[in-house]
Amino acid sequence: MYLKRLLLRNFRNYSHAEVTFSPFINLIQGENGQGKTNLLEAVHFLSTGRSFRASSLSDLISFGEHFFYLEAEFYKDGITQSLKIYYDENARKVQYNETAHPTLTSLLGILPSTLLSPDDLSLVSGNPSERRRFLDIHIAQTDPLYVHHLARYFKAMKQRNHLLRSKSESAIGAWEQTMAASASYLVLKRRQAIAALKLPTAEWMRILSRGKDAIDIHYQSSLPIPQNEQELVAHFQKMWQRNRPRDMLLGSTQLGPHRDDLCIHLTDKPAKTFSSEGQKRSCISALRFAEWGQMAHAAGAPPLLGIDDFGIQLDKERQIQLKAHLPKFNQVFLTSPLAMQNDFLEGASPHILTIENGLILSG
Repeated sequence: MYLKRLLLRNFRNYSHAEVTFSPFINLIQGENGQGKTNLLEAVHFLSTGRSFRASSLSDLISFGEHFFYLEAEFYKDGITQSLKIYYDENARKVQYNETAHPTLTSLLGILPSTLLSPDDLSLVSGNPSERRRFLDIHIAQTDPLYVHHLARYFKAMKQRNHLLRSKSESAIGAWEQTMAASASYLVLKRRQAIAALKLPTAEWMRILSRGKDAIDIHYQSSLPIPQNEQELVAHFQKMWQRNRPRDMLLGSTQLGPHRDDLCIHLTDKPAKTFSSEGQKRSCISALRFAEWGQMAHAAGAPPLLGIDDFGIQLDKERQIQLKAHLPKFNQVFLTSPLAMQNDFLEGASPHILTIENGLILSG
């Protein structure tokens, strides 16, 4: 699987641009502020239906315009396929081949990808919500049922919270039952995902640090989890029923998958507190590369890999280790300052795209 061609209209600083990609390493270069990351953002949006930099889709529309449009041509399952996305203030349209889809969540799984960004530092240093988002997007790209249960859980919890604030227990048990069914699915899938990521993350950290650092990850639930998975649904219901007085006092559901966390330890200590910034970036890189491998296994095809601002992600020694392994990732999209073009990937023969003020000058 690889992305062959991308058309952008009114997306960030691209008024109208068309670009073709190599199935292997694509180096997107240019001075700061020219649109390198915007191009990577468009690729990521095709995979997830969301931006990794903006909370509002309106921010993706070029200044002074009222819509954006992305059209991708990619090779998957032995044939060339197409994906089209249109967004304005009133409509969101997704067309996969000849089929229209109602929501942007429909994009998940069509063109799976992994992205390593400088903002990923929040995966270690930020709030648990950042790490839950990582897990949710990672799992959702290969498990459509996970998306269903995630939406179902939050919809039911919203109703429960409304009843809590109204000081009413009428029908609250029914909402807790719905929450419990979806919560059990979410927790099981998250635990399975972390278990699958644990060893490859540790191996990537060993490679990047040349054996100097050891990483460990595990799932931390806000609720005690019974050993017998068959008891999960009844267990969640019982816990929420027991916590109703406290939740009613606070006006919201205090415990559940929406409060869980992915714990990252480096050399047996919390990475958030005891690691340097360089070590934290290595943790994130190891986690992202492990994510790529697990998605490739689950999807049966290598996902796309994006690395934004490659020069600051790792120190020189760890860059050398990663460069040696880049060809293993199949199609890769790297952004880098123009000054690094000559020896950036010596011997790797990347496909070079030069960006200048929203114009793609080569590629």
